[in-house]
Amino acid sequence: MEKIKTAVNIVLSKYATFSGRASRPEFWWWVLAVFITILIAGAVDAILFGSGPEDGQPISALLSLALLLPNIAVGARRLHDIGKSGWWLLIALIPVVGFFVLLYFYVQPSDPDANAYGAPEPFPIR
Repeated sequence: MEKIKTAVNIVLSKYATFSGRASRPEFWWWVLAVFITILIAGAVDAILFGSGPEDGQPISALLSLALLLPNIAVGARRLHDIGKSGWWLLIALIPVVGFFVLLYFYVQPSDPDANAYGAPEPFPIR
């Protein structure tokens, strides 16, 4: 639980920061936190507003909108961590293939040395 809290604090403190690097643990703990939060928001929407296809999901929609910018920013910083430009995020616009290319990039180990995007920022908790 401590790792999730740390990742959330780091990412939200850099809400719209596209420079620098994000370590692999920081990125993946953030992804897990967002996934759990979206599931909970979906459950609350279903309880409050119904779960049919005609029922809206305003809480999930607002949460997704609020997390859009930090998700893009941490994705760009993760790409920086492996020496790629943040513009590689645009490959996600290619259906199916783009997702798998980004997934491949996201699971790559961090560059151990400084690169064009700065020195590595180790995740504080091992």
